[in-house]
Amino acid sequence: MNGSDRMTDTGAHELGMAHDGVVDMLHELARNLWWSWHSEVRAVFRSLDPKAWRLAYHNPVALLARLDRAEVAQRVDDLEMQTRIHQLHRRLREYLASGRTWGAENAGVLSARPVAYFSAEFGLHQSIPIYSGGLGVLAGDHIKSMSDLGLPVAAVGILYNQGYTHQLIDAEGWQLDELEPLRDHELPIAPVERGGGEEGPDGQLVVEVEMPGRTVRLKVWRVAVGRSILYLLDARDDANHPDDVALTDRLYGGDDTTRIRQELLLGVAGYRALEAVGVEPSVLHLNEGHSAFALLERTRHLMATQGLGFEPALREVGAASVFTTHTPVAAGHDRFDLALASEHLTPLAEGLGVPVERLLDLGRDRNGGEEPDERFSPTVLALNVCHHVNAVSAVHGRTARRMWHHLYPDRPEHEVPIGHVTNGVHARTWIASDMERLIQRHVGTGWGGNWFDSITDPRLWAEVERIPDAELWEVHQVLKARTLSFVRARLAHRRRRLRLPAPPAPPLDPEALTLGFARRFATYKRADLLLADPERLLALVTAPGRPLQLVFAGKAHPRDDAGKALAQKIARLERDPRFAGRVVFVENYSMHVGAQLVQGVDAWLNNPRRPLEACGTSGQKGVLNGVLQVSILDGWWAEAYDGANGFAIGRGEVHADPRVQDRRDAEALYETLETEVVPLYYERDPEGLPRQWIRRMKRAMRTLGWRFNADRMVMDYAQAAYLPAAGGQSAAMPQRP
Repeated sequence: MNGSDRMTDTGAHELGMAHDGVVDMLHELARNLWWSWHSEVRAVFRSLDPKAWRLAYHNPVALLARLDRAEVAQRVDDLEMQTRIHQLHRRLREYLASGRTWGAENAGVLSARPVAYFSAEFGLHQSIPIYSGGLGVLAGDHIKSMSDLGLPVAAVGILYNQGYTHQLIDAEGWQLDELEPLRDHELPIAPVERGGGEEGPDGQLVVEVEMPGRTVRLKVWRVAVGRSILYLLDARDDANHPDDVALTDRLYGGDDTTRIRQELLLGVAGYRALEAVGVEPSVLHLNEGHSAFALLERTRHLMATQGLGFEPALREVGAASVFTTHTPVAAGHDRFDLALASEHLTPLAEGLGVPVERLLDLGRDRNGGEEPDERFSPTVLALNVCHHVNAVSAVHGRTARRMWHHLYPDRPEHEVPIGHVTNGVHARTWIASDMERLIQRHVGTGWGGNWFDSITDPRLWAEVERIPDAELWEVHQVLKARTLSFVRARLAHRRRRLRLPAPPAPPLDPEALTLGFARRFATYKRADLLLADPERLLALVTAPGRPLQLVFAGKAHPRDDAGKALAQKIARLERDPRFAGRVVFVENYSMHVGAQLVQGVDAWLNNPRRPLEACGTSGQKGVLNGVLQVSILDGWWAEAYDGANGFAIGRGEVHADPRVQDRRDAEALYETLETEVVPLYYERDPEGLPRQWIRRMKRAMRTLGWRFNADRMVMDYAQAAYLPAAGGQSAAMPQRP
């Protein structure tokens, strides 16, 4: 072998080692969900194999699992690609190591003992389908913003191994529900292997919770969400009874027995998992009542470690606990027969050394005029114990105080101790990369290079006015074209699956005013309100030179036939020749589908039956992308609308008869579209620009962007709830009794 051969072999070996290092960096990037809110990271993974990327639900872990390591190394055999990977890997490392955060400066007390955030669902990314709708997506956005702000959090949820339902629309327009079991090795999760607790046969941490007649074992998984950590519980253990293994199969599945057992797993086993990994939280934050049993398990912990009796320990737990209620409908809160609750709470009562009747009293819903007899409600348990309770918008706060007034009979309704923290959305997750670059170029350069660090400052958003109208409109048109292309591809896929004939013309006109509606299909959200007068709707969608078109998406709960009927109504309208190409329904709603729509439609439609929309964060995602709101004055929009930053449907009136209210709201919706929205969109100057529409886009971004984002929301929680609950305030004034 000559010297040149040796050089070649040595160089190839060193190159192979270099490639191995880059591939290792890719795996490290894939294992932290930081990639889910950084488009440049996702772009690197997409470039490895665009088709495999789509099939992997845009999930880097699944992508790498499906590609041979040598194949990946070959595909990064490019200096520019390797440099990009090195840069992104360094950015992740710097992000994780940085101590210069808002949390470090403003909430240092939480650094020693983090917030424990419990939720039955988390919407982090569509490839981890352990969420059903807004509650889960809000939880995901919450812990992402806690990561960005440097507020330490240990979140707790359940790994539903069958995921949430995939929605297919059949030939009759009816929703079919399919389950696709998760593949652990293709998820950005890792088994917890060290800490306290018992180890399973494979070395994975296991915690236990007592159920009637037996003990259930839960494996513990760890998910890195930037700086935040999410622990997920999984009942797939060979030692468990098959019925218990099924407890972590599906989100919100089964009967009342299944539901109360799932909630015991989440609250009791979830808190024990924190103990086992050495997390001693300063604050419990319960996202809805599903995790209320964590309050009782923490009480047991304080009794064991501090020698307190039950009542003093319960008061300590309540003072350090935050409860967020999202559901403005009494029927939406779990209620269990007292016999069922007693059977399942008896092991807890024995561990606490109190009669089970005492625990039942804490959650006994004393009718409120709506139940024929008393039942046990985890929501009531949380309301009775937690000192910090909030709704998720100002209107919802009033609704919640009225709904739960019967629990506080000695107080006037306005003194019911339920405040509000209005929800916000995680900006980096939901903003389109094109819009992000536009704002960075015209606004962000004067804000330290990263305008997201100042996203709650109204002065930053005021500079949106500097963006040239033509450039803002051009970016919007690019995003709109991308959205319509995505929708057409989804429609074509469904048409091929059902073997339907191709339409005579491509659906959706890029020049037409496009409204989007995408959310969970519950009846109170009234997806069909615009269909109340088909002839009037037909006139809107076929108006010569000023047509309107509608893109719908959304899932109903598998057992909600009324919600499925709404979806069917719209899916059938899609095939009505009169509405062909102007009304479409996108099946299998997910975070990915939602993001595609909120980034590229012209306006966002939201018409719930007021006051039943607790917040309605889907519209907030549109704001970040210049999408205008056409909405009932409910939830966040009642706080946001100023007369010139979008459009209001009606004036916020509520009628005692829902049928009358629906008729009035439908009339107001048609009138708003006919006299305000459509004329403004089609009013063009000599350059073809809708100047007044663009003015509203800018005003919406300027007045709403800084308020309705998750960073502001988390800061509000920290200052109004976390710091008081953790004893970290420098001063506090007594509240009126």
